[in-house]
Amino acid sequence: MYRNLAEYVAALEKAGELIRIAAPVDPELEIAELTDRQAKQPGGGKALLFENTGTGFPVLTNMLGSRRRICMALGVDRLEQIGERIESLFTDAVRPKAGLMDKLRMLPLLKEVGEWMPRSISKRGECQQVIHKGDAADLSKLPVLKCWPYDGGRFVTLPLVHTVDPQTGGRNVGMYRMQIFDKQTTGMHWHKHKTGERHYQEYQRRGERMPVAVCLGGDPAYTYCATAPLPDGLDEYMLAGFLRRKPVELVKCLTNDLRVPGDCDFVIEGYVDPAEPKVMEGDFGDHTGFYSLKDLYPRFHVTCITHRRDAVWPATLVGIPPMEDAYIQLATERIFLAPIRYTIAPEVVDLWMPPAGVAHNIAVCVIEKSYAGQALKVAHALWGAGQMSFNKFLIVLSAEDTEGVSGEGYTEVIRERLHRFDPAQDALFSRGVLDVLDHSAPQMGFGGKLCLDLTRKTAEEGDEAPYRESVPVEVVWDNFVKAAGLDFNDLVWLAAGNADPVRDVSVSAEGVLRLDARFKPEQVERGWPNVVTMSAEVIERVDARWAEYGLGGDPLPSPSRKYLPLMRSHTAKL
Repeated sequence: MYRNLAEYVAALEKAGELIRIAAPVDPELEIAELTDRQAKQPGGGKALLFENTGTGFPVLTNMLGSRRRICMALGVDRLEQIGERIESLFTDAVRPKAGLMDKLRMLPLLKEVGEWMPRSISKRGECQQVIHKGDAADLSKLPVLKCWPYDGGRFVTLPLVHTVDPQTGGRNVGMYRMQIFDKQTTGMHWHKHKTGERHYQEYQRRGERMPVAVCLGGDPAYTYCATAPLPDGLDEYMLAGFLRRKPVELVKCLTNDLRVPGDCDFVIEGYVDPAEPKVMEGDFGDHTGFYSLKDLYPRFHVTCITHRRDAVWPATLVGIPPMEDAYIQLATERIFLAPIRYTIAPEVVDLWMPPAGVAHNIAVCVIEKSYAGQALKVAHALWGAGQMSFNKFLIVLSAEDTEGVSGEGYTEVIRERLHRFDPAQDALFSRGVLDVLDHSAPQMGFGGKLCLDLTRKTAEEGDEAPYRESVPVEVVWDNFVKAAGLDFNDLVWLAAGNADPVRDVSVSAEGVLRLDARFKPEQVERGWPNVVTMSAEVIERVDARWAEYGLGGDPLPSPSRKYLPLMRSHTAKL
């Protein structure tokens, strides 16, 4: 695959997937505004390489932000090829072995699996060509972005955060944003449900400092794998080895005993001391399209920074969808569909998470239905499985209604099936775990869930409801939302983000499901966050400098202009 980001950049440029910007740019807001304009172009636009950031390091953004670029990063022509490989492996692994010869035929598979495993090497890696220790390990010399006007500061947005379980030695590589506090400390955004937080609690119980290593860059497959919803205890670099078809070579850090990929671009070594009080982190313009609010998180101390001589700093921008993370989520859908079928719900044919649902708010599941209640069985199974447990609104369709349809095409199937939707019978309300970033949840990380069973009904379920001329669903909006003139996907994003299924969804006596999609600052004690938009000042500055960037033509419109009417205040409470 790719030895470093510079090699990936060269591949993107050769494929016509990259735009270089040689003009000086400010990592504070300006790079973000240019990236947002590009990321919201049809199909995700292009990757951007900012060559003059005032730090000596170029910045690469939107590097995975299209179907073609995520395929290039993972070494396939179609994302479905990865799922097909996984399905073939599952099939071979579970096939009954009648005799010795059948068992011997498994040896090549076992050899292949062994070749995915990460390997430690004794020499230093290319990521350690330049070394800064002690006071020279200075975060202010890195081109860390401030993405949105009311962010609490600059954030490392594509970190591969390495920790180990102190009991088992098992490694976790997660993507947890890091707010820069000063030259040598950052926040470490470990949510309560994440493996990094579990490791932190183990070190806290033992009364020990927790070694941490943060990598950036290298083979872009590493960046994807750090986001992948792997079970706790399964090494992300095993998945990377599978995707790359070769093992990840790991080298020892210089100031702790953790192992990191030798071909990364940057390594930030350090520790978290669980004996220290947690520190206030945030706000941050998040992938939900809203600011995630201030909260207490551990402090990370830097002991060493190393990098390649030709290092490229990768960064992502998240905010109102669609953005780069939509294509990362697309890869996850295609890669993890086979494991869902084999380990959770065998009747699942397809799973789609529309960008407007920001990964955890909305999922559409297609099943081969053969008995009554099967859609509800699948809902319960998915809500109890890994990161699918964060799902809030689940829509289940029958495979017979979706033949030849996938992705965005499910929208029309859903609209058609809603004409036969009976809210009194086909809506399953529940409660459970939610993403910590769900701002509408009654309690942080815990709230309502709703499954709409739009499958064809069996006789036991009362057969099909009569076809209604109008869909029995109503959504209530604030007047300022109505005045903004948002499109369908924007309205879906707001409705899913602003509603708790138990508190804000009801079924009337007339059989109509009503969803309250209004902003509700009085309902949530911790505060109701604002939507994420760029400041008018930065929008105008980028417009004025457009010719300097060498991008040609008239300035691409700022996506933020459409959402400015939704901005009620820059404070946490509206």
